[in-house]
Amino acid sequence: MRDHREDDEMLKGIDPILNAEVLGTLRAMGHGDDLILCDMNFPAQAVAQQTGLGRLLRIDAPMQRVARGVLSVYPVDTFVDDAAARMEVGGAPDEIPDVQREVQAELDAAEGRSWPLMPIERFAFYERAKRAYAVIQTGERRFWGCIALRKGVLPPEA
Repeated sequence: MRDHREDDEMLKGIDPILNAEVLGTLRAMGHGDDLILCDMNFPAQAVAQQTGLGRLLRIDAPMQRVARGVLSVYPVDTFVDDAAARMEVGGAPDEIPDVQREVQAELDAAEGRSWPLMPIERFAFYERAKRAYAVIQTGERRFWGCIALRKGVLPPEA
């Protein structure tokens, strides 16, 4: 019997952390749809039931690793200022925890430029998440590991 992890590595150029369910969802999303990446403390199941997809997706890995995988295939919207956003730390909106700094570094690397994560107040973030297309709960245990990414477009090939 084969280990299921072997199957995850059978595609060229696709990060093996991205499971089939996640890949199918990312592909189905359209321009302007939001994707939420959240930590283990976020009320992911309840929120995911209210999203376009209607069910929770999971990748049991640290937030930075999940962000790297997602951003390797996911175009971020360049038409709006809040395409990449982070949940503000309660009572300290200017504080940026390490988990968010790590995602910031992955976003900058994927986009090839500095792209600040816009802060969103905690309860406003919950509302944005409910209107999202999908929620991916990560294995991240650190607090404030909640990110929203709005899908952009891929230009036609020249």
